[in-house]
Amino acid sequence: MSRYKILVVDDEEIMRSSLSDWLEEDGYHVLAVADGYEAIDRIQKEDWDLAVVDLKMPKIDGLEVLKRINKIKPHLPVVIITAYATVDTAVVAMKEGAADYIVKPFNPEEISLVIAKLVEHQALIKENIQLRKALTKRFKFQDLVGKSRQMLEVIEMIKTVAPTKSTVIVRGESGTGKELVARAIHELGPRSKFPFIAAACGAMPETLLEAELFGYEKGAFTGAVSRHAGRIEMADKGTLFLDEVGDISLKTQVDLLRFIQEREVRRLGGKETIKVDIRIIAATNKNLEDMIAKEEFRDDLFYRLNVISIHVPPLRDRKEDIPILAEHFLEKFSLDTGKKVDGFSEHVMKMFMAYDWPGNIRQLENTVEHALVVANEPKITVKDLPPYVVAQKELEPGDMYHSLADLEKRHIMAVLEKHKWNVKKSAQILGINRVTLYNKIKRYRLKQPSK
Repeated sequence: MSRYKILVVDDEEIMRSSLSDWLEEDGYHVLAVADGYEAIDRIQKEDWDLAVVDLKMPKIDGLEVLKRINKIKPHLPVVIITAYATVDTAVVAMKEGAADYIVKPFNPEEISLVIAKLVEHQALIKENIQLRKALTKRFKFQDLVGKSRQMLEVIEMIKTVAPTKSTVIVRGESGTGKELVARAIHELGPRSKFPFIAAACGAMPETLLEAELFGYEKGAFTGAVSRHAGRIEMADKGTLFLDEVGDISLKTQVDLLRFIQEREVRRLGGKETIKVDIRIIAATNKNLEDMIAKEEFRDDLFYRLNVISIHVPPLRDRKEDIPILAEHFLEKFSLDTGKKVDGFSEHVMKMFMAYDWPGNIRQLENTVEHALVVANEPKITVKDLPPYVVAQKELEPGDMYHSLADLEKRHIMAVLEKHKWNVKKSAQILGINRVTLYNKIKRYRLKQPSK
């Protein structure tokens, strides 16, 4: 209990000494001062868990000390003690925010009980604050929060499915925050104390993906110089996140299906089967139903993954969330860089709202980071924005009748032409990966002009 600090304020030396002795016997760290002004100075400079203040003192009385403490440290409990008890003074003290009121003379047991009760209450408050801080550190919902109906529905779905064991597939365009949704489900679920292991299925060739997912034994293939646990094995008791699951080859789909059915894995080159208890969350930006029709994705694997489906809407369909997200990213990067600006100019926000963000939240985040880094005025202005946002054509009245797909097509073509069809560079500018850009080029039948 020595961690609790109590400040005693009384002009009578014998009372200060007695209170200090009693409270120190109870295990508290106690400092006693004779003057209300000194007490106020101590409270301004140090952290205290509780103050015991005499009502009648020269220079400044206990009620005035109480008022000033409430202004400096409004959550610090104050116990008023006095030999001049009346109903009126008790009422006044409690109205001014006193945590309790004790009448002299009192015995040690009486004040011990009062202070123990208040200290226990303060301990619970501190514990709750620490728990909230720990949860905030583990996971933040900010990137998912928005006032749009679509995102509120996503948040509610996350809260509904998180406590269950069900497999979830998260669907949506590149950059919409599918991994954030997966992490939220994990952190709010019963497996939160165990690993969240992500596997980027679209970023690896077939043989490497198999080795990453299932692991391998020493000598299983050229370069396998030691045993390696796969991501499935590493996720035991936790969550396995299969990102871009639509890019998995048919052969690997078979192996993955077998694992999902049997819940055991065998490393490449190994004979031992390893039982694994995991929750699976998959994500894709592809239309898996179309892939099944084309025999590019197994229907039995699809049904195993598609137990619960969550669709994350593109940013262009929830534009009312753009200002909230932009301000959040600005605050985030301000903290990271130590550079502070006072928000966005009205023109910048209008451009943000007019732009369709083909790269979704990831692209908006990159844009805000870019703008903050180059900004040299109190607010983010148009000159701080990347070229792809500034270059958007002012819409004429007739343009309002174009579809979003048509606008996206025109914008992608403009970026490709600006960067001489350098797909890697264009994908970076658009805030999407190269696979997504290639798919959009194919979808919109964009062609590079012949030289």
